Amino acid sequence: MSHFLDRLTHFSSPKESFSDGHGVTTGEDRTWEDAYRDRWAHDKIVRSTHGVNCTGSCSWKIYVKGGIVTWETQQTDYPRTRDDLPNHEPRGCARGASYSWYLYSANRVKYPMVRGRLLQHWRAALAVSKSPVDAWANIVENTAARSEWQKQRGLGGFVRSTWEEVNQLIASANVYTAKKYGPDRVMGFSPIPAMSMVSYAAGSRYLSLIGGVCLSFYDWYCDLPPSSPQVWGEQTDVPESADWYNSNFIIAWGSNVPQTRTPDAHFFTEVRYKGAKTVAITPDYSEVAKLADLWMHPKQGTDAAVAMAMGHVILKEFYFNKRSAYFDDYVRRYTDMPNLVQLEERTLPDGRKVMVPGHYLRASDFNGKLGQDNNPEWKTVAIDENDKIVLPNGSIGFRWGAEGRSDMGKWNLESKEARGDAEVKLKLSLMEGAKDGSAADYEVGDVGFPYFGGIDTPNFNANKQGEAVDDVLVRKVPVRRIKLGKAGEERYALVATVFDLTVANYGVARGLAGENAALSYDDDTPYTPAWQEKITGVKRDQVIAVARQFADNADKTKGKSMVIIGAAMNHWYHSDMNYRGIINMLMMCGCIGQSGGGWAHYVGQEKLRPQTGWTALAFALDWVRPPRQMNGTSFFYAHTDQWRYEKLGVEEILSPLADKSKFGGSLIDYNVRAERMGWLPSAPQLETNSFQVVKDAQAAGMDTKDYVVKSLKDGSLKMSCEDPDNPKNWPRNMFVWRSNLLGSSGKGHEYFLKHLLGTTNGVQGKDLGAEEAKPTEVQWHDKAPEGKLDLLVTLDFRMSTTCLYSDIVLPTATWYEKNDLNTSDMHPFIHPLSTAVDPAWQSRSDWEIYKGFAQAYSEVCVGHLGVEKEVVLTPLMHDTPSELAQAFDVKEWKKGECDLIPGKTAPTIAVIERDYPNTFARFTALGPLMEKAGNGGKGIGWDTKVEVQQLQSLNGKVHTEGVSKGMAKIVTDIDAAEVILQLAPETNGHVAVKAWEALSKITGRDHTHLAIHREDEKIRFRDVQAQPRKIISSPTWSGIESETVSYNAGYTNVHEMIPWRTLTGRQHFYLDHPWMVAFGEGFSSYRPPVDLKAVVGIKDRKPNGNKEISLNFITPHQKWGIHSTYTDNLIMLTLSRGGPCVWLSEDDAKEAGIADNDWIELFNTNGAIAARAVVSQRVNPGMVMMYHAQEKIVNTPGAEITGTRGGIHNSVTRITTKPTHMIGGYAQFSYGFNYYGTIGTNRDEFVVVRKMRKIDWLDGESATPTIQA
Repeated sequence: MSHFLDRLTHFSSPKESFSDGHGVTTGEDRTWEDAYRDRWAHDKIVRSTHGVNCTGSCSWKIYVKGGIVTWETQQTDYPRTRDDLPNHEPRGCARGASYSWYLYSANRVKYPMVRGRLLQHWRAALAVSKSPVDAWANIVENTAARSEWQKQRGLGGFVRSTWEEVNQLIASANVYTAKKYGPDRVMGFSPIPAMSMVSYAAGSRYLSLIGGVCLSFYDWYCDLPPSSPQVWGEQTDVPESADWYNSNFIIAWGSNVPQTRTPDAHFFTEVRYKGAKTVAITPDYSEVAKLADLWMHPKQGTDAAVAMAMGHVILKEFYFNKRSAYFDDYVRRYTDMPNLVQLEERTLPDGRKVMVPGHYLRASDFNGKLGQDNNPEWKTVAIDENDKIVLPNGSIGFRWGAEGRSDMGKWNLESKEARGDAEVKLKLSLMEGAKDGSAADYEVGDVGFPYFGGIDTPNFNANKQGEAVDDVLVRKVPVRRIKLGKAGEERYALVATVFDLTVANYGVARGLAGENAALSYDDDTPYTPAWQEKITGVKRDQVIAVARQFADNADKTKGKSMVIIGAAMNHWYHSDMNYRGIINMLMMCGCIGQSGGGWAHYVGQEKLRPQTGWTALAFALDWVRPPRQMNGTSFFYAHTDQWRYEKLGVEEILSPLADKSKFGGSLIDYNVRAERMGWLPSAPQLETNSFQVVKDAQAAGMDTKDYVVKSLKDGSLKMSCEDPDNPKNWPRNMFVWRSNLLGSSGKGHEYFLKHLLGTTNGVQGKDLGAEEAKPTEVQWHDKAPEGKLDLLVTLDFRMSTTCLYSDIVLPTATWYEKNDLNTSDMHPFIHPLSTAVDPAWQSRSDWEIYKGFAQAYSEVCVGHLGVEKEVVLTPLMHDTPSELAQAFDVKEWKKGECDLIPGKTAPTIAVIERDYPNTFARFTALGPLMEKAGNGGKGIGWDTKVEVQQLQSLNGKVHTEGVSKGMAKIVTDIDAAEVILQLAPETNGHVAVKAWEALSKITGRDHTHLAIHREDEKIRFRDVQAQPRKIISSPTWSGIESETVSYNAGYTNVHEMIPWRTLTGRQHFYLDHPWMVAFGEGFSSYRPPVDLKAVVGIKDRKPNGNKEISLNFITPHQKWGIHSTYTDNLIMLTLSRGGPCVWLSEDDAKEAGIADNDWIELFNTNGAIAARAVVSQRVNPGMVMMYHAQEKIVNTPGAEITGTRGGIHNSVTRITTKPTHMIGGYAQFSYGFNYYGTIGTNRDEFVVVRKMRKIDWLDGESATPTIQA
C-alpha cells in the first residue's frame, strides 16, 4: 500500500539534488524491498561438500536462516597451490548448486518406511512369538507370506513406521539369518567411501562386527581398470588435476573433461595458454572435443587399435630411427623391458613349429638358484652390458621373507646386482653387443603371437591378414640359448628380452633376415597406422602425427606428455587392451612418475587419502581380523543368475595358441575355480553354517582349520559358489546405503528384479539350460530361483529406484545435515561435510542409523547368539606374503593336482570369535587390537599405542562397565572422523614418519625426509571445517605432497626408487601368468568387442509397424546429474529434456523413421527401455547413447515389448565376466578389496531401436493409450 501511495504523491514528494544535479535523493518508502533482501539474508554460513562420487570434492558455503538451508555457493578459500600454478578454485558446478532443493522437496524420504505387507505380517507374528527373532522366523519361513512382500517390490505400498520398530525388525532378521545360515548371508553394498568416509564406515563396521559381508564397488561400477594392477600392482593412483598444468602435450582419451570433471576443467584450458597441445579421442563430438586442437574419432570400441599403431610409430622413430637417450634409460631402469622370458616350443595346426613366450626366467630356474635361498621362484633375471646373467634388485622375492634375512633391504630400484651390490646396466636387446666391444650373441627365432584383429564380429570391421594363419602372427625375434647349470649339470633355456618380444609384437622392422614386419607406415600389417585405419576409420596421418608429437615432446621435456583417460575406455569387455595400449605408450616415452606426464585415469571419487586410518574404523580391525569382503561383480553375476544366460563361450576369447583341452566349461566355472584356489573371495562362503563348522570340528576332536581342510577334500564340506541357486547358499539380507544400486550401477537390472528380488521384470530371453550353458563346476537347477533376498534395506535421503524396490527405506541425513570427511583424486585437500542444520523430519545420519542397528542387535540376539566362534575364509591377498602362492603352473587341489594348503593353494582359514551381545559396545569404542597389533597398509605396519592414547584424551574414554571400559569413545560421527584422522599417516605427521620408516627397512633406503618436515602436524576435524587442509605424504600413495611438485602417481617409484608392487618390481609390458598367456593377453594387442548375441532372435519378435534397427548401446556420464543424483532434481530436470532420453545419429534416425523428441524403445533379450529420442549430428552412426544414470521414476511410460514401465539404462545390459580378472596369489595378480577382480562391463551390448506406436503411462487413467504418429 505504501508503494501505491508513493506513486500517487510522486510529484509532490521531497527531493534533493547532489553532485551538481547529477544525483537526486527522494523520501519515498523502500521497506517493500525487505522481502527481497530477506531472501538473501542468513544467520550463518557452514562449510560442507557433496558426497556424490563426482571427484569434485568442492568446498561449498551453506547458508542457513531460521534453521533452514536457503541456498549454497562456492567457497573460495582453498590454500594456494603455488606461484607458478593456477589455484584449484573456484570449484563447483550447476549440479552442486542445486543440491539444497532436495532437502525440502517431495522426493525427500522423511520417515522410516516399511512395505505394508511385510509390516502387517511382522506385527502379527511379533504379537504371538516368544522373541523378535522367532517372529522373523515365523514370517520368513512362511513361503506365502514371504512371497507377498517380494512380489510387491517396486509397486509402492510403503507405510510409516518408527525407528524402534524398524531397528528391532532389521536386527531380528540379521540374527535369524546368522543363526540359521551363517552371518555371511548378510550383505552390504555401498560405494566410494572417499565421498563420505564416516557414513560408509558406519555400515561396514556394523557388518564386520556381526560377520557380514561388504561388497566391493569399484570393480562392479567398472571404474576399476584391471590393467592398472596388471602393470603396476597399484589400482588407479593418478595425478591431481593441477599437474595437467605442468604438461606440454595432453591427450584426452575417452574422458569428457568439461562434463565429468567440471571443477577441474579450467586446468585443461589454462595449460593451452602456455602452449600445450591437446588432442581429444572420442567417437562422438563430446564437450572435450571443443577444447582440443585435434579431434580424433575412432569407431567406438576400437581404441586399442589406435593405441597399438601409435606405439608402433613411437618404437620405430624413437628407438630405431633415432634412439632417445631418455627413453632408453627409462625403460631399462623402470620397466620389465630388459627381463628375460623363457620361450616354449609349440606346434601350430598347420604343422609349423614356433616358440611362444612363457614365464619370466627366475633365479630358481638355475641349478644353484643363483645363490638365493629366499623366494628364488619370485626373483627375475636379466643380462647386463657385460653379457652376464644378473639378478637385479627390486623383484617381489626381495619384498617378503623372515626378519633379518640376507637379502633384506634389496627391494629397491637401484641399478645394482643383488648378489654383490655391483652397479649394473641391463641389456634391452640381445642384439646389443657387450661393453667390451664383443659382438652380440643371439640367433633369430620364430615366435608366435595371437592375432585377434581378423575376428569377424558383427557391426565391427575386421582386418584379416594372410600372414596370420589360424590367427597366429609369426615374427622374427632375437633369442639366445643360455646355460642354467654348471659343467656336468648343464640345462638350457631359450630366452628373449621383453623388449625384443615387444618390438616384434608391434611389427617394427629392425633388419632381421626374413622378418615379418612393416617397412612403411602404409603397410597393411599389424600394428601399423595403415592397418588401424581399416578398423577404426581414423586417418593414418593423424595417428602418425599425434604419436610423433606426443613422443617428441616427452623426449624433450623428460616425460611431460599425459593421457587423461576415462571410464568410457574401461566399459568394454576387452578394456585391458585399450588401457595397456595407452599405458605402453606412456612407458615407452618415460612419462609415468614424471610431473606433467603419465596416466591420468579419472572415474569416480576413488582416492580415499587417509586410507589406513579409515580401514581400521570401517572394517572393525580394532576388534576382529580379518573382515569378510567380496568382489561385487562375481557376487552379482552369480546371485542374480546372469550366468545362466551366458552366451559368450570360453572358446571365443581364448588365444589361438592356447591348449583348448585345458580351458572348457562356462565362464561361471572359472569364478568357482578361482574361489576354491583362494584367488577370489567367496560370499556366502560355505554351504554349512560357519558356526556349525566350528562345532563339528570340536565334536570330531580336531583343530578347526585341519577339519575344514579334511572336509573340503573329502567333499563333506562344500563351498557355496559351487551351487549358488541352492537356498542354503542364497544371500538373505542386504543393506544398500549411499548408493542407488538398482537405479544406477546394477548392470543386468532386470535379472536383479527377477532372481534376486522375485518381482516384476522385463527379462526377454530364457536361460540356456544345462547343456547349452555347459557349467562343469556349478550345480544346475532346472528352475532358477526367483526372490533370493528375504530383506532389502535401503538408506537414502531421496526416494530413488532402489528405495522403490526395497522392503524398508530409512531416511538418512543429507550432506548438509551430518559430519563427515571427503577427499578426491583431483586435489590434495581433505574436506568436511558439516551439520549446517539438524536432520530434517525423522532422518538420521548413517552413523546414528547403524549405531541403532548395533544396539538392537545386542538386545535381540540374547537367547539366540552369544559369544560364538566361526570359520572365515580369506583370499590370497595382495601386499601380503600370500601373493607368493603358485609361482609357475596353476594346480588345483580339487582336481588332485596338489594338496590343499590354506594360504597357498586355497583360501586362508581363520577362526574368529564374535561377541554378539556386545556388538553395540564394540561399535562405539576403539578396540584393543590397535594397541596390540598396530596398524598398517600396503604391506607395511607400525605401532599405534601413542595414537590410541591421544584418541582417549581427544574423544574421551568409555566409563560404562563392560568389554569397552577405558577405551576411546566412538559415539558420534565427529568421534569417528577423529579416529580416521589420528590413525592415518596422511593426516598425522608422526604416523607418516613411522610409516616411511617401516618402508625404509624393506627398501634399504631412507624415505623419512618426505614427511619429517610435517612430523608434528596433526589435522583435526575442526581444522578442516575452518579450511580444507593439504594431506601429508605417505607410503600408501606413490606421489608426494610438495611445494615444488604436484601430486603425480609413480613419482616415488621413479625418484625414491621404491619398486612397483609387481613380480619384477618394475612396470610390466609383459604378463606371464599362465591364464594371461592362454587368453592371449601376455602382450597387448587389439581385440574387437565381443558378440554377446543379445539381439539374436529378438528383432521383429513383437512388431509394432515401425522399422527396427540394431545399434551399439553406450552409457556415458551426463551433464544434468552425477550418476543418478540430481537427475530427479527439478532444477536439473528443467535444464535437461525432463526425463529419460537417448541420443542417436541423424543417419540412424532417418533409417528408422525417428524424429527428434519421438518416443522410442530400445530392447534386447535382457530387457527394454522407453525414452525420448535426441537426434544429433554429434553421434556416430552405429551407436546409441543413453546418459548414465536416468531412472524410471520421472516421465517414463511403459515399454511396448515388456508391458512394464520403461526400464532404466541397465535394463538392456547383462554382465559377462573375464577369467583373466580372476587370477590370484601371483604377485600383482592378487586380490584386494576394490583392487583387482571381475568388472561389470556393458558397452559390447547391442539393442534393437524402434519408434514406439503406443504410449501407455500404466496409470489406469486412460482406457486407450496415446498413439504416436
